[in-house]
Amino acid sequence: MGIFARLARLIKSNLNDLISRSEDPEKMLHQIILDMNTQLGEAKKQVAASIADEKRLAKQAEQEASNAAEWERRAMMAVRAGDDALAKEALARKAEHASLAEQYMAQWQKQKHAVEQLKLALRALNSKIEEAKRKKNLLIARKKRAEAQKQIQETMHGLRNASAFEAFDQMEQKIGAMEAEAEATAELNEEYSGDILAHKFSQLEQTAGAEQDLESLKRKMGLLPPEPEPQREALRVEAGAEAEAPLDQAEQEELAAALAELESEERELRMKR
Repeated sequence: MGIFARLARLIKSNLNDLISRSEDPEKMLHQIILDMNTQLGEAKKQVAASIADEKRLAKQAEQEASNAAEWERRAMMAVRAGDDALAKEALARKAEHASLAEQYMAQWQKQKHAVEQLKLALRALNSKIEEAKRKKNLLIARKKRAEAQKQIQETMHGLRNASAFEAFDQMEQKIGAMEAEAEATAELNEEYSGDILAHKFSQLEQTAGAEQDLESLKRKMGLLPPEPEPQREALRVEAGAEAEAPLDQAEQEELAAALAELESEERELRMKR
């Protein structure tokens, strides 16, 4: 586990160095990920070396056990040959190799346990680095959003400056004065150019036309009674005038003479028949 303790110290020292230099956060995050990947590569090499040591210990334990078995076989050969002294020496050598085999086996078991722990730690470290990569993108997005908010606040602070709004209001007032002056000039030109009397009658005709249009619209909507037909109304007026007007003396005498003449012509016609 000392490997990962050293790795953690290296990463921490690199982070502190980057932070102390106050570099751009985005660049700093990229550099941190690069350093973490570099240290991860070193950790993988150390774990691989530990795995190699484990395999070597296993082979050495296996080899010593094989040597012990071989010296036991030789001791049996010496016993069959009737050489007990040689058999004792072979058994002593067999005991040495068996002892070494036990020691190597014990070391191998410890190394194997340590390698399993290192593998788990390496997987965890790799997961942490992958998580850091994902967080890096999130942190960069947050950093850009913070910069945008800062820019907006600075812009709003500038807009709160009273002098800018005062200049805007002054310009608006100036434009309003120019518009009023232009309207006054146009009104004066229209009123005092040409025939003033004709201009007044023109305005009166426009007003009368508007009143007639309004009255026609009200009649169309049923708000006023329909307008009578002009010709029939005129005939009624003429007939009423003729009926009501009294005949003078000369007209009465002329009418009587005409009636007498008609009666005389009628009598002559009857006599001819």
